[in-house]
Amino acid sequence: MMTFEELRVVVVVYTTAIVPIIILLNLYLKDQLPRSILNIYLTTFLICALGWELWFTYGLYAGDPVDIRRSEILNQYIPKNINWLMNSLADAGTIGLGGILLTGKLLGSDRSVFNHWNIGAFSILLVWCIAQNIFVEVFLYYDQLSVGKDLSWAPLAPTGPWINPILFQFNDRTITLHGQIPWLLMTPILYKVTMYFVVREKEEGR
Repeated sequence: MMTFEELRVVVVVYTTAIVPIIILLNLYLKDQLPRSILNIYLTTFLICALGWELWFTYGLYAGDPVDIRRSEILNQYIPKNINWLMNSLADAGTIGLGGILLTGKLLGSDRSVFNHWNIGAFSILLVWCIAQNIFVEVFLYYDQLSVGKDLSWAPLAPTGPWINPILFQFNDRTITLHGQIPWLLMTPILYKVTMYFVVREKEEGR
């Protein structure tokens, strides 16, 4: 029988993956979807999938596959072969585009703040990316990322399971270096990708 915490994982995974697609599709059908936003979404999806999600899901190098690290119920409701896809969609939509939207709103300039390097924008994006990742590790995937369950080495997780100190603990749940590295490295990449497509769209619109 599915526990409340397992239900929460299933709901959050599918919601964060699918809702951004619905929003983007709705904007596209209304001809209100900027090309830069679509390009950022697709590029972020590919980088996250190839950068770590595929590696973590299948345990491609020196790590445990996701179906070994979690309960059988979760394996049934989020099959391993779509686990990386759902996570990558959430990375690109809820986290990537969500962080860009939040950054623009907080600075009162929407996407125009990404026309050039801005330390304030980068700092907000960094805090958002790291904070959500810590939240996920503490409240969502804590059982899959606990001590003794190794995540694979990945291009955007180069420390691998070999250099993985515990950074801190919260209610007996551990936050490790290896679990945080992907979004620490992904933040400047996301910022650069956003700047590139926003500036390109602006130049093409002249």
